[in-house]
Amino acid sequence: MQPFEKDQPVMSDVIHLIEPKESETKEFPSRIVCLTEETTETFYLLGEDHRIVGVSGYTVRPPRARLKPKVSAFISAKIDKILALRPDLVLAFSDLQADIARDLIGHGLTVFSFNQRSVTAILQMIQTLARLIGASEKGKALVEQLQSGLQAIRVSAAHFPHRPRVLFEEWKDPLISGIRWVEELIEIAGGDPVFPELRAHVLAKDRILRPAQVIERDPEVIIGSWCGVKVNKNYIRSREGWSQISAVRNHHLYEIKSTYILQPGPAALTEGVRQLHAILARVVNVEVDSRLAPEERMDPDLIVQKR
Repeated sequence: MQPFEKDQPVMSDVIHLIEPKESETKEFPSRIVCLTEETTETFYLLGEDHRIVGVSGYTVRPPRARLKPKVSAFISAKIDKILALRPDLVLAFSDLQADIARDLIGHGLTVFSFNQRSVTAILQMIQTLARLIGASEKGKALVEQLQSGLQAIRVSAAHFPHRPRVLFEEWKDPLISGIRWVEELIEIAGGDPVFPELRAHVLAKDRILRPAQVIERDPEVIIGSWCGVKVNKNYIRSREGWSQISAVRNHHLYEIKSTYILQPGPAALTEGVRQLHAILARVVNVEVDSRLAPEERMDPDLIVQKR
């Protein structure tokens, strides 16, 4: 991001000038449907979860959010059920939910679709969401808290004796490398992605790898998160020629649950990056400050072999 000149107006300042007071809640949406988990989690972290009237069936964070009416999968939704909830705002994500958004707009609903694909864009999503409901100050505080946590991980990773080469598997067959925010979090956590040139590709089909390409890059650690499917480490080991890869030879194969890392929201910037950092710290044999340790379910191999 380019620095602003001293007297240059900042967009957030302009928005603040025209934005109604947070107390004027009747001016803002109060019945909101979230079609993906990251916006739901953000509402809870903002203390504004009372506005949510419907969530995705895939929502697991926070657990109590599952008590809300479930109205969608990821690329499908129960339109009649959403209409019955009388939402004044529906939050969607990316082109993958474009058909749902079109149908809801056709029924007269207001739909706001995010498309965050990087760490910076995730933080912008959180601040934008807060503004949509008149909670700018809460959004600013949450963003600052998340940025502080990421910076603490960066500082810790700076003490690693070296940065391990990392392959992140978003899917197994075809083999797909990590999306942009994941690759950025790997770097923050202390690793170097072995296919950094692919991160800019939004579509998974543009990040497909041939197994032989991975052998050439020789990752020191392989981290899988197979979109809700349990990672099979024996499957990874059995790929032709992969026995010569450093990560396989040295038993550095790990899994991070997709709910922690593959949803572009608060989970990835907290638990997701913490698990990445813990894995990489073990690979380089460095003790992690307990304040930066993961707080939720980790790969059993990481727990067993933890120092």
